[in-house]
Amino acid sequence: MQDETYVDGLPNPIEAVLFDKDGTLLDFTGMWGFWTDCVLNEFRDQLATWGLRINTDELPQIWGTFHDDQGRMIGYDVRGPLAMGTMDEVYAVLTWHGYRAGLSWAEAKIMVRECLARAEEEMEQHRPAHPLPGVREFLEQCRTEGVVMGVVTADDTPSAVKHLQWMGLDSFFDVVIGTDLVERGKPFPDMLILACERLGVSVQHTVVIGDTDGDMEMARTAGAGYRIGIGEPGKIRLADRTIQSFHELLNGGLGR
Repeated sequence: MQDETYVDGLPNPIEAVLFDKDGTLLDFTGMWGFWTDCVLNEFRDQLATWGLRINTDELPQIWGTFHDDQGRMIGYDVRGPLAMGTMDEVYAVLTWHGYRAGLSWAEAKIMVRECLARAEEEMEQHRPAHPLPGVREFLEQCRTEGVVMGVVTADDTPSAVKHLQWMGLDSFFDVVIGTDLVERGKPFPDMLILACERLGVSVQHTVVIGDTDGDMEMARTAGAGYRIGIGEPGKIRLADRTIQSFHELLNGGLGR
């Protein structure tokens, strides 16, 4: 008898599609580049009041980001802490660099929190979240086909919901799971398992779409039915398939 659990490598039926947020649904550099510039500019300004400094050529070493000659973020390492880390991990890395620059650990923690607060004010004012090409159309296609959808993100849940609202995408998703809702974030399977529990679907009948190895490892260890990476071919090693745009998934691109 033919095994109908999978058809052309895809789970049959597809009960849910789970998305990463940053770099998958939204333009990572557009939003987190804005945030990174705000945080690091404030960080350097505050260090200067202590008579301390961090050089522009040191910036890529902090969060795995790429910068132009003026220090503005223009890209990122998909394997780096900004792309894959939890927000607490991102904060801790910057605190470490404050300590390396000459602050005490306590002073560095306070400074980082002040920098983050300033960046959040700028984010609220400018709302630099923009969906990637084809995202809205693909979400509409999934909804039309009766596929439930959720978001599993290294961001905190309230921030993730807010960013989806800024883009007008929040109504597409039945569940949003951030790192704050689980004991272990990506690459561990906890978020995906929790999302499936809340959606009432089986993990093996889900498709996971993300832009990092952390997304794919989460999906693999949870037992997801199919893993789609979005990015350059060959860069996301654990993906069953890699796409460069959601346009590749329109009009039956998931094999439905």
